[in-house]
Amino acid sequence: MKIDPSEYKILIVDDVVTNVMLLKILLSKEKYNIISASDGHSALLEIEKEVPDLILLDVMMPDMSGYDVAERLNKDDRYKEIPIIFLTALSNTTDVVKGFRVGGNDFISKPFNNEELMIRVYHQISLVAAKRIIIKQTEELRRTIAGRDRLYSVIAHDLRSPIGSIKMVMNMLIMNVSASTIGKDMYELLLQAGCLTEDTFTLLDNLLKWTKSQTGRLKVVYQDFDIVGTVDGVISIFHMMAQTKKIDIKFVNTIKRLLVHADADMIKSVVRNLISNAIKFSDENSSIEVYLEEVDGNAVISVQDHGRGIDEDGQRKLLHIDTHFTTFGTNNEEGSGLGLLLCQDFVENNRGKLWFTSKAGKGSVFYFTVPLVEDKKPLADDGKDESSSQ
Repeated sequence: MKIDPSEYKILIVDDVVTNVMLLKILLSKEKYNIISASDGHSALLEIEKEVPDLILLDVMMPDMSGYDVAERLNKDDRYKEIPIIFLTALSNTTDVVKGFRVGGNDFISKPFNNEELMIRVYHQISLVAAKRIIIKQTEELRRTIAGRDRLYSVIAHDLRSPIGSIKMVMNMLIMNVSASTIGKDMYELLLQAGCLTEDTFTLLDNLLKWTKSQTGRLKVVYQDFDIVGTVDGVISIFHMMAQTKKIDIKFVNTIKRLLVHADADMIKSVVRNLISNAIKFSDENSSIEVYLEEVDGNAVISVQDHGRGIDEDGQRKLLHIDTHFTTFGTNNEEGSGLGLLLCQDFVENNRGKLWFTSKAGKGSVFYFTVPLVEDKKPLADDGKDESSSQ
């Protein structure tokens, strides 16, 4: 890394005037800015006036030794990061160890070799320059990330509300008209528009929650709630979307009521995303099964489809933020790849686990766990083997 010496200031501290003069001549020839002090107290005053980038500090000085000066600086947050090169005639191991303990970065033995001195000075200044670059780039990255997160939040907030209203209107239209009243082609277009609106709303909702989650602004609000009713309610919302692809969603469940301890909104988002993905990657005239079990103190929810599935390469990339894996649905529905990452984040925030099994051309099953409320037992729904939400 190339540095400009004129941008850096070096403080020389030595009680021998000839040593100070020699060091000034050598360093000034390299274009470094030089300030000096003849003892420890003067050095501390100079540092108060203008903070140097490097200190060349003599060890053996009257009243206050170089070790004492370094120790004072090392205890002050304003100055402890200033690199110090000790200039000393001491060379035994004890003195060297003490120098490093009080905050020294390097040693140069007196009488010093001019070339060695310049190399060691350049090395420490290079480290200072590198640190400045890192700090600058870190700050730029922080501002970039903050700007990105603000942009995501603004987009999600400003678009989520009107898209939500459009979604409600589309659902009302679909519920109140039929192919016989507006024609088959128009009705198909209406259904497609409804699905696109639903997908857009889900994307914006995921984007908003993901941004809040990554910036620490989305807090987990634990509560006790019935996971059976939650899953059943989410399934009922997706029946209309599933019908556009002639997909049958079944809630395969033998439990009447099962209390879990988690954030209800986060768990709803997980179920919603998994069912939405299952519909997206299912073929027409197929089925989706949602299962609920109680295993080792957890509710285990799984969503199974019989559609496209995921090949081995895709499975290795899935659920990893750096690979950002996403594919198109069976009707070329486009996804962002954000939903599953959000699901994984939400499940882990609620002390659960998310995983999947898949086979290309056969379909996928996504599972996740939610901790049960302690000392609460599931109530079996006697006489029912399977229920389907309507």
